[in-house]
Amino acid sequence: MESTPGGRAVNWLAAAAPDPQVCRAEWESSGRGVMLLPAGRLWDVLLVPGPLGHPTFDLLARGAGTRARGAGPVYADFADGQLGFLVPVGTAGRWVGTGVRSAGAGTWVALPHPAGATRGLRWLAAPDGSGQLTDPAVLELALHDAAARLL
Repeated sequence: MESTPGGRAVNWLAAAAPDPQVCRAEWESSGRGVMLLPAGRLWDVLLVPGPLGHPTFDLLARGAGTRARGAGPVYADFADGQLGFLVPVGTAGRWVGTGVRSAGAGTWVALPHPAGATRGLRWLAAPDGSGQLTDPAVLELALHDAAARLL
């Protein structure tokens, strides 16, 4: 499984779990469901409300592809109510932004299997296993730009 992009992504996400081997096995045997993983180990998450998150993601994606210019994995929750941007560890503790919530050390997040959508959670930009995360400075600029366009 490691040799496929999806396998590398599963391994990368599972590495955040207290027991990566058990996490990987449960995830694969669950039929590509949702896993609860701890934030603050390999990544933090910035949770942006959907009305601001989607235009922000679009701005990041237009920067020559979803993996360009500091963009990393991004997921959407149920009914696209909020988007989760995976960012470097420590970002959650330093982030100050109206309406943007953060998940860092001591918090857990539900993430869909990298191969597809499950029960309302889906990746807009799935992890590829490389460990690339969204650059917080680039995300902040995109958030400001998206907010200005919404006015």
